[in-house]
Amino acid sequence: MSDKNNEELTTQNEETEKVTPATMVFEWTNALITALIIVLLLLTFVFRQVTVNGTSMTDTLKNGDRLIVSNFMYTPKNNDIVVISHGNNYSEPIIKRVIATEGQSLSINYDTGDVVVDGVLLDEPYIKGTTKQLRNPLDIPSVIPEGYVFVMGDNREGSLDSRSTEIGLIPVQNIIGKAEFRMYPFDSFGNIY
Repeated sequence: MSDKNNEELTTQNEETEKVTPATMVFEWTNALITALIIVLLLLTFVFRQVTVNGTSMTDTLKNGDRLIVSNFMYTPKNNDIVVISHGNNYSEPIIKRVIATEGQSLSINYDTGDVVVDGVLLDEPYIKGTTKQLRNPLDIPSVIPEGYVFVMGDNREGSLDSRSTEIGLIPVQNIIGKAEFRMYPFDSFGNIY
């Protein structure tokens, strides 16, 4: 080995030996605090955790399921499962599926349970029950107005949703985010469809 290489190794060894336990504790604490801040920022601005309360999304989601919701640069799309902030008629956030978005035509045949969006009959293998008219029925506009979405629960016979004036059309600004992932129960852990 050359003298220059020996000098570099000696310098590196001296620098390594200068690391004291106090320095290591400081570095670990600094890394831990930085990681905690990043996690808090992500949970505040990008992801949230919500717990399903009720049976309106059965069998897709069950009462007590814990979900991760993402709102980062989110725009509602058909078939998304969304969490909606409380409105005038309900005190807690609700979870529903987006059926139609602004500018789309929508019609529901309550005799057959058929839901038609933009002239296409929806294939809805996720629903439980039949799509029926609810009490206090909403006069559904033929085209969903700008800034709104129409939502329904997957448990069509046990969901209070946009079919009723009690919920009605949902302003897009009231959507907290899209339910992306189920954390609990562990036997259902994974993506949500």
